[in-house]
Amino acid sequence: MIYLDNAATTYPKPPQVSAAMLEAMRKYGANPGRAGHKMSMETAEQVFHAREEAAAFFGAPGPEDVSFVMNCTQALNMVIKGAVKPGSHVVTSCVEHNAVMRPLEALRQQGIITYTEAKVVPGDNDATLNAFREAIQPNTSLCVCTQASNVWGIRLPVERIAALCHAYEVPICVDCAQSAGVLPVNMKDTGLDYVCAPGHKGLYGPMGTGLLIAQDGSKLSTIIEGGTGTSSESLEQPEGMPERFESGTINVPGILGLRAGIAFVRRKTEKRIYQHESALVCMLYDRLRASGKVELYMPRPEPPYFVPLLSFNLPNKDSEDVAAALNQMGFAVRAGLHCAPRAHNFGGTLERGTVRVCPSVFTVPAQMAAFAQAVLKIAEK
Repeated sequence: MIYLDNAATTYPKPPQVSAAMLEAMRKYGANPGRAGHKMSMETAEQVFHAREEAAAFFGAPGPEDVSFVMNCTQALNMVIKGAVKPGSHVVTSCVEHNAVMRPLEALRQQGIITYTEAKVVPGDNDATLNAFREAIQPNTSLCVCTQASNVWGIRLPVERIAALCHAYEVPICVDCAQSAGVLPVNMKDTGLDYVCAPGHKGLYGPMGTGLLIAQDGSKLSTIIEGGTGTSSESLEQPEGMPERFESGTINVPGILGLRAGIAFVRRKTEKRIYQHESALVCMLYDRLRASGKVELYMPRPEPPYFVPLLSFNLPNKDSEDVAAALNQMGFAVRAGLHCAPRAHNFGGTLERGTVRVCPSVFTVPAQMAAFAQAVLKIAEK
């Protein structure tokens, strides 16, 4: 099988990721921060090194500002629900994943907040920035948006949006689900207040891992409280990170696997990965467009305005049927709404969904060429 569903989760993982997880099971099986014996302390040290790796990768103020969570969705819920107050307003974009939209909508239905979706203009960052500016209101307490659409690959100018938000004294949270490991994210340089990222996508870590990185986590109310191994005499949740957002036993094998994945990306460099994957997607786009048999919804997905993924349809064919046919031909892709109905509403594909293809650092040109040929073969039937 040729795996091209890397926007959902990357596969395969680098071998050092599974090796790190196996080592964790063999050598670091104690609960970190919960005891004073040797194995517990050694496990805590390994987890701290993982924080250091993540902090360096994302330009966080320090390793203590990195909290390990279950996934990006959990991190986004923690920020969104922890940052807003009754009567406040939130700015987001019109291409968000449900990991952002469902928490916002739940808060809206409860009468706690209102929110505005700023219109994104592909290829025109000035227009996108102006839409965010117009969306900000006097009671805006948070801006939360994706760095890159998981459906269309549109790259939002989050660095400029952050500068805009700070001018209005509004904190910004960025969903890096489709960008971490592909695009640079440096909190020191950009002033991003909160970064939420999955471990299992572009960072090549295992499933069930995620990151919540904050400039100042004490500003967020908590939505989960419990044992942290620190300040156990108090019934109040610790104010400081990382413990503030790490109640209960953490996923040590997953965290150490994620550390290995981040180290892998750092060695490869985001720039080289971005160039490699973008070249593959642009090659595919050109072949499909030249055929005249494929419905393409966005401009050519080239840097710097897009990340390397592509959504398309075949005329008069259901996206799920196309994906099933591709599966029979040995290609793994995803079809449907990709948990992002607002993005499909933006692209005019809410009723049909799309077929989505996304390469990884391990994808080679021959595989992408074979995929293009398979798509065109289905289109001819």
